[in-house]
Amino acid sequence: MAERVQVREITNDEGNRLLRIVRRSSGSVVTWRRAQMVLLSAQHMDVMRIAEVTFTSPDRVREVIHNFNTDGFDSLYPRYRGGRPPTFTLPQRREIKKVALSRPTDHDLPFSTWSLSKLAEFLVAEGVVDDISHEGLRALLREEGVSFQRLKTFKVSNDPDYEAKKNRVLELYDLVDGKAKRQRGDPQVVFCVDEFGPLNLQPHPGKQWAVKGGGGSSPRRRRRATFTRPHGVRHLLAAYDLNLDRLYGHIKVRKHRPAFMQFLRYLRSLYPTRVRIAIVLDNFSPHVAEKIRRWADTNNVELAFVPFYASWLNRIEAQFQALRYFALDGTDHASHEQQARMIRRYIAWRNRHALDHELRDIVKRANVA
Repeated sequence: MAERVQVREITNDEGNRLLRIVRRSSGSVVTWRRAQMVLLSAQHMDVMRIAEVTFTSPDRVREVIHNFNTDGFDSLYPRYRGGRPPTFTLPQRREIKKVALSRPTDHDLPFSTWSLSKLAEFLVAEGVVDDISHEGLRALLREEGVSFQRLKTFKVSNDPDYEAKKNRVLELYDLVDGKAKRQRGDPQVVFCVDEFGPLNLQPHPGKQWAVKGGGGSSPRRRRRATFTRPHGVRHLLAAYDLNLDRLYGHIKVRKHRPAFMQFLRYLRSLYPTRVRIAIVLDNFSPHVAEKIRRWADTNNVELAFVPFYASWLNRIEAQFQALRYFALDGTDHASHEQQARMIRRYIAWRNRHALDHELRDIVKRANVA
């Protein structure tokens, strides 16, 4: 029997980078599709299933996975050929990119950031090129994958049990997907649980059909300004049943331990006590309380915590993306009751139409596990 094709073990940073590529709405479609295939494989989805959800052939999926295992992230970006010969030689392009990615202070220059004019002047002064225009430099950097970006903060998983937690979550997913044989003591049902919110009473951005130019008998709606929000917030406690492909949710005023315990008791009541269930969740303080752990031990429940700053492993994240798109974008609810009713109606619709093409497409784009 041929060995199953699967991507190599990826780190938490690589998983987050793949997730950013998949969630980004702009950029190369080819790169997005390849990153999605790799991410799904990292989540232990088999080749045939990946080919089905990405609407391509199994051979194409295998090729993308093999290329990523060999060349890493460079294999995700297409290598287009043709067109007129490049103006600059390959060594010149590499040197330009190297200088652009460095800091001006590294070259003993009295400024902190490269502008196009400063960078072009420095390249000519150092003899890297004889001459280069600002627009030519901009185009060259774009072709080399270099863009002008804001400095951002980042979080690296500092969980000492990162590998053990990640592997256990993936093992649970394999059990649900039928890729691993269930052993004695393994759970029969897996829930992914998380909180969504806070839910404010505010106009949410969205899109709509409208007459061009803003005219017509039905002009485009506008978002009202909200300077004060005196109505407080609500929180959605949600669970995604991987066995039944169903979403559950309770709206709560607070997301403290008593509310979370009540929600866990509800999930436990969905199956007989003899059925062992597993709950995948993050390290939010009410989740890790000792009372919650004792309750799990006495109710035939396994709590599987994802590593710190590795929420991409929780499959419910993609469901939240769809909820935001279908139930919240473009809305302006007058009360929390009205907003909660909308969310409950969406969850009921989603469970009846789990195979809806648009729903699957949104979940697939935001899929994290």
